[in-house]
Amino acid sequence: MPDPAARDAAEEASAFSHPAVAPDATAAYGDHPDQVIDFYAPRGGPSRAPLVVALHGGAWRAPYDRQHLTPFVDFLARRGFAVANVEYRRGSDIPRQGGAAPVAGRWPETFDDVAAALDAVPELAAAHLPQADTGRIVLTGHSAGGQLALWAAARHVLPAGSPWRLPAAPALRGVVALAPIAHFGRAVELGVCGGAVAELLGDPSSYEERAAHTDPSALLPTGIATTVVQGREDLDVPYTVADAYAEAAAKAGETVGLTLLEEVGHFPLIDPAADACAVVAEEIAQLAW
Repeated sequence: MPDPAARDAAEEASAFSHPAVAPDATAAYGDHPDQVIDFYAPRGGPSRAPLVVALHGGAWRAPYDRQHLTPFVDFLARRGFAVANVEYRRGSDIPRQGGAAPVAGRWPETFDDVAAALDAVPELAAAHLPQADTGRIVLTGHSAGGQLALWAAARHVLPAGSPWRLPAAPALRGVVALAPIAHFGRAVELGVCGGAVAELLGDPSSYEERAAHTDPSALLPTGIATTVVQGREDLDVPYTVADAYAEAAAKAGETVGLTLLEEVGHFPLIDPAADACAVVAEEIAQLAW
C-alpha cells in the first residue's frame, strides 16, 4: 500500500505540472485586478455549448490564483464546453500572526466578488464568448472553490437581509462540487487546510453569524441539482466533509449526488492526466446537456 502522504504529494505534483493555458478572452466584472473572468471557447462541437463556470481552490489564500486551474478548464473546453474561469479576492499575502501560511479569505470581499462575478457572467459571456449558451450554466469548483460554487447556488436561501441574497434561485442547470469544503463544522473539527475556515470568516466573535451566511451545509435545501465528486483518499479535504454535507442535505429533504472515487486523493479531480478528471467532466455533462 503506498504511503498516503507520498501519494498525495505525487498527485499534487502531477496536477501542477501542466503549463497554464491562456484564455480566449478576459473581461473585468469590477475595478480590482482580481475581479476578472477568463473565457475559454469550446474546441469543436456545436456552435452553442453549455457554459461551465469554474471557481478555483487554494484555501481562499492569495498565493493560489486561477492559473493553476487553467489546464482543467482547457480540458473542459476540449470536451466541448464553453468555460468561464473566475478570479476573486483572497486572503492577504502576509502570514497570519503566529503562523506561517497566508491568511485565508477576505471578509466580505471574497463573497462580494463571487456574487458579483456570477451576476455578471451572462452579460460578459454574451459579449466575449458568443458560443456560450447561458441558458445552460453549470457551476463547478474545487476545494475552497467548491464551497464557493455551492454557496453561489444557494444565494436565494441566504438569511433575510444578507447583501448577497437573490430574490429567486439562480438560473443554473446544477452544481458539480469537487472535494468541496462543504460542511464548516466538520472541516473545523478536522483542521482542514490549517484552520482556513475560521480564517475565512475572520473575527471569532462573529463566527456563528457569518457561518450562517456562508456554510453550504446551513444553506439547504436549494432546489438545484447538486453533485459532489470526492476522492476517498483525500488528505486535504477528507471525504467525511462531503459525507457530512450530504447528510445535512438529506435532513433538509434534498438529495445530493455523491460520487466517491476509490484510491483517489485531492488533486486528480482537476488533473487532465488523471482518470478522475474524466469522471468530473462526465458529471458536468450529465447536468449540462
